[in-house]
Amino acid sequence: MNEQHISKRKIRRAFDRAAGAYDEAAVLQQEVCNRLLQRLDCIRLSPSWVLDAGAGTGEAVQALLRRYRNARLVVLDISEQMLAQASAHGGLLRKPYAVCADIEHLPLADASIDLVFSSLTLQWCNDIEATFAGIRRILKPGGLFMFTSFGPDTLKELRDCWSRIDNAVHVNRFDDMHDVGDALLRAGFADPVMESEMITVNYATLDRLIADLRGIGANVTADGGRRGLTTPALLAQLRAAYEAYRCDEVLPASYEIIYGHAWNVAASTPPDRSVVVDFSK
Repeated sequence: MNEQHISKRKIRRAFDRAAGAYDEAAVLQQEVCNRLLQRLDCIRLSPSWVLDAGAGTGEAVQALLRRYRNARLVVLDISEQMLAQASAHGGLLRKPYAVCADIEHLPLADASIDLVFSSLTLQWCNDIEATFAGIRRILKPGGLFMFTSFGPDTLKELRDCWSRIDNAVHVNRFDDMHDVGDALLRAGFADPVMESEMITVNYATLDRLIADLRGIGANVTADGGRRGLTTPALLAQLRAAYEAYRCDEVLPASYEIIYGHAWNVAASTPPDRSVVVDFSK
């Protein structure tokens, strides 16, 4: 697994800043979320409690409420501003419960959730295996964990261009699909199913790509990033390097999307000692 450390304080601050205009820039994130929702069509499940972990502005909320009409939905996000938008979804008689927390430290009761749905959040975790163990802890026996994340070929063009300029971390490293599947097994999940696909987003200019990354709060990098602002001279070098990828008058940005789901088939996980929010009472 990748060894890197991402500051959660910086993530929270970046997502708080991005929340207002997030939906305008998050075209890829919305598409991936919808593709993950479609995968639920193939799974028979009648949950009482659903957790949208890393809900962002609530792209999945309406679809989850429609799909599981008898379920209660919890939206969880590390950003208060994102969470405010996610919790605003729903009707007068059916609103999601909002919890501001980190997916790596879930403040939910043991065996309290039937379905954990998480789209493009795991890439912000520093300890993926511990995160999986926490998700399994809150899942009821027979509960389902369904998620997407980024794979190692995500933004490979941008990473390659920066590597020609300096040795700083400008693009985070992402775990391989097989490593993610192995981590699920080590955390006690059963029957993990993993898939991946490449999605390419085309841009007219590199500046537009960078603006979109900043617009969704995805410009936070792990330790090892360059300190201070990127100078105009460095940006000029980056633009020149990225031009080598131009094809049919556009610049490609590749995203490797990992899809996964796994089941909690046992109830033997030791209880967590963190503060608990029990929605069943």
